[in-house]
Amino acid sequence: MITLKTPWILLAKRLCLTLSENILRSKKVIILRGPTASGKTDLSLELAEKFPIDLISVDSVMVYKGLNIGSAKPSKQILKRYPHHLIDICEPNEKYSAGRFIVDVHKIIRDIQSNDRIPLLVGGTMMYYKVLQDGMSQLPAANDEVRTQIDLKAEKIGWQEMHAELGKVDPESAKEIKPNDKQRIQRAIEVYMITGIAMSELRREGKSNNKFDYLSISLLPNDREALYENINNRFDSMIKEGLLDEVSTLLNRERVSNESHSMRSIGYREMLEYIRGEKTLEVAIDTAKLSSRRYAKRQITWLRSFDDQYKLEPMETDNIKAIEEILNNHFEVLD
Repeated sequence: MITLKTPWILLAKRLCLTLSENILRSKKVIILRGPTASGKTDLSLELAEKFPIDLISVDSVMVYKGLNIGSAKPSKQILKRYPHHLIDICEPNEKYSAGRFIVDVHKIIRDIQSNDRIPLLVGGTMMYYKVLQDGMSQLPAANDEVRTQIDLKAEKIGWQEMHAELGKVDPESAKEIKPNDKQRIQRAIEVYMITGIAMSELRREGKSNNKFDYLSISLLPNDREALYENINNRFDSMIKEGLLDEVSTLLNRERVSNESHSMRSIGYREMLEYIRGEKTLEVAIDTAKLSSRRYAKRQITWLRSFDDQYKLEPMETDNIKAIEEILNNHFEVLD
C-alpha cells in the first residue's frame, strides 16, 4: 500500500500511474450525456486532460462537414488538441443515421480499447445512445418533428407517391401496406428516417447491440429556466458568429439543398426559411430558440428514462470534481 512516508511528488506520480494502469485494465466505456447547452463539451475536455481518454461525439449534426456554428462544434484549435471521433465524417448532402452510427461507434470503441485508452461518449443525440445500449430491435418512439416533415411532403406529392418512396427504402413493408394506408406508410417512413434502417429489418432483429460495459453519467437539470436561458443566449451567439452566412455559403457552394437531411437540423432549418423568404429573420431566430428549448425538453425526457448510475445538476460548479471522484471510485487504485 502507498504510505504517507512517500515523498509527495513521487506519491502524486505513483497515484497517477496506478490509476491509469488500473483504468487501462478495464473495458468500461464512459458515457457523458445531457441536454443541449448543459456544458457536456467543456466537462469532456477537462476529463480528457486528466485521464487517458479518447472522445467520441454522439451528435447527429456534428458529423457533417461545414455545419460548425449551428451545431456548436468545438473549434478547430480544440479539435486539434482534443481529437473527437465522429465529427466531420460526412458531407452535408449525405444522410447519417442511427444504423450507421452503430457500425461506426462499435469499431471506434474497440480500436480505442485495443490501444489501452478509455472511450468517452459525449453528446446529446439520445436516440443514438438508445440503440447503442438497447439494440435496434425495438422500434423508435414516434417523433413529432419527423412526422411533420413526412406530412408536409405528403401534402405536396400525395400518399400514393409516399408509398412508392417507401418501396425504395423498405420494399418488404411497402408490400404489406396498402397505398392508401396513410398511418402505416407514415410510421414506416418515420422509422427509416430516424434509424436509417428499414422497419422490416428492425423487426427481424432479436439481438441487442449492448456489447460493452458502460459507466453512464447524465447532466439532468432541475432548473429548466436556467437551461432555457443558456439555450437562448447560445443561439444569439451563433447568429453573431455568422450562422446565417454559414448556411448561405453551404447553399452557394451547392453542398446542400433544401432537401438535404443536414438542413433539417434546428437552426439550419430556420435560417433556410429566412433565406427562402418564408420568415423574417427575427421570427426565424425566435422559432429556432423555441425548437431548441423543445428539443431540450425531449432530451430531458430521454435522460429520465435511462437507468444511469449518476445524474448531476449541470448548473453546479464542481461537476468536474464529482466526475473525477466517480472515476476514481470505479477504477480502484491498487499498489
